[in-house]
Amino acid sequence: MPQLVLASTSTFRKALLEKLQLAFICQAPNIDETAATGEAAEALVQRLSREKAEAVACDHPNALIIGSDQVAVLNSSIIGKPLSHDRATTQLRASSGQTVTFYTGLCLHNSATGSSDVLCDPFRVHFRTLSDAQIERYLRREQPYQCAGSFKAEGLGISLFKKLEGDDPNTLVGLPLIRLIELLQRQGIETP
Repeated sequence: MPQLVLASTSTFRKALLEKLQLAFICQAPNIDETAATGEAAEALVQRLSREKAEAVACDHPNALIIGSDQVAVLNSSIIGKPLSHDRATTQLRASSGQTVTFYTGLCLHNSATGSSDVLCDPFRVHFRTLSDAQIERYLRREQPYQCAGSFKAEGLGISLFKKLEGDDPNTLVGLPLIRLIELLQRQGIETP
């Protein structure tokens, strides 16, 4: 079996991949994640997923390398990680009563053959109408300032939603495991 490499330093993605109980290592991809002018969210996450996987391929000549990237889109605009309490408050106010779509790109790159499978898995989060007091209480408790959309769905963030739409809840956290399993099977890796 070829070595499995996660081209990421994300603790969330690492924890998700551990669910599959496969041996893997992590390596930082160190790429420029700037969107190209006019680049659509779906194209952006697919490109960045591929670039992340390919960036570590030279260090792992006989490996299957997983790259992933995610953006959140509200009203046709990409919203990123808030990084501060004030920006998180602004994001959640804007999301209140709205639907935010998360586009998660996934690439499985075979460094021995140079081939890649790349896809985008969308996931929609329908927010409840939130009061400023609810937003403030949530942010003080969970402080999701490093999370796109200003919430942690795997934690108390679930209280902000009225409905979730998608094929795989892991996609919302940052790594579409159902789709990854399909890609791994194409490469001869069986789970379980």
